[in-house]
Formats: sequence, C-alpha cells, structure tokens
Amino acid sequence: MSALIVIDVQNDFCPGGALAVPHGDEIVSGINALMEDSDAVILTQDWHPLDHSSFASQHRGKSAYETVDMPYGTQVLWPDHCIIGSQGSAFHTDLYLNKAEMVIRKGYRQAIDSYSAFFENDHKTPTGLEGYLRTRGLKDLTLVGLATDFCVAYSAIDTAKIGFDVTVRMDLCRAIALNGSLSAAKDQMLAAGVTLV
Repeated sequence: MSALIVIDVQNDFCPGGALAVPHGDEIVSGINALMEDSDAVILTQDWHPLDHSSFASQHRGKSAYETVDMPYGTQVLWPDHCIIGSQGSAFHTDLYLNKAEMVIRKGYRQAIDSYSAFFENDHKTPTGLEGYLRTRGLKDLTLVGLATDFCVAYSAIDTAKIGFDVTVRMDLCRAIALNGSLSAAKDQMLAAGVTLV
C-alpha cells in the first residue's frame, strides 16, 4: 500500500508568506491530482510557538538565515513563520484537505526545530508517523511539498533510514536554495537511497 506525504504546503511558505519559497504555490494542483491515486494521504504542518528557538527574533544580534549552535546541532535561524493558529500556518487554500487522513504537526516544542516528518532535529524524538504507517501497512511513500532542501529532504532521508521505500517527486516540490542547499540536499537524498523523479 502506498502513501502520499504532503510536506508543509502552508501559506507562510507560499508567495506573500513570511518564509516564502519561490513558486511554492505552483505545486498545489499537481499534489491534488496525485492524491487521487494514493491509498493514504498524510499532511505535515509546521506549527511554532511565538518564541520558537529557530526564529532569528529570539537571538539578539542575529539575522534570518544565519546559523547558531544548538544542543542538537547547527540551526538555521528563520524569520518568524507558521505561528500556531495564525493564517500563515494554515494550509494553502487550494490544497485538498478532505483527502488527508492524518495531519502531523511539527516544530511545536519551543527548544527544538523539526524539519522531518518523522523526527525532531535531534534525530531521536519521534513524531509518531512511523508507527502509524507501519500499523496501516503503508510501505511505499511518495513525498511532495515545501521546501525540497529542508523539510522534504530531511523527511525523505529519515524515511529511507527507517526502512521504507521512498520517492520524492521533484516536480511537486520547490526549494529555498540557500547557499547551495538544494544541491547538497539532492546529493544527501540520493546517498540515503531516496528515488528522485
């Protein structure tokens, strides 16, 4: 059985949003079409408290896209985005929500960011998605969404590491492309055994 995992297709990651991914809205209709052929559809949703530690606004003298060392590793600092309950955190208006049987919210713990649909950025704290997929017998996963070089890539690599077959539909993703991040993410996904199409 197959599952489509739709990563963070939210207003703040689309044009006009607080952390807009270029052309992020262009993938929505293609994702909606792909939902029709999937045994299960799961959405992820970035879901941050106002004072989240990944926000540059929480680090005196730091700007967005700089990095800091956190207890779990290097953290990119972001503009404030996807704040719990805000319009920016809502899914894109045109995304078919009725097809989704589960929403995984991530990044809601103040002290740690969460790019992956499976683990917080410490690579240890689980979201619960793995257990859900295994109990449902969903083994072949297709990932789409935003952004290719961060949340999609982290999710895809973790998917492969924990033993699922995973494909990333590159045509239904868009990237931030921050200082070579897209090229690096592609290389890391391929090295982990992810299929890119």
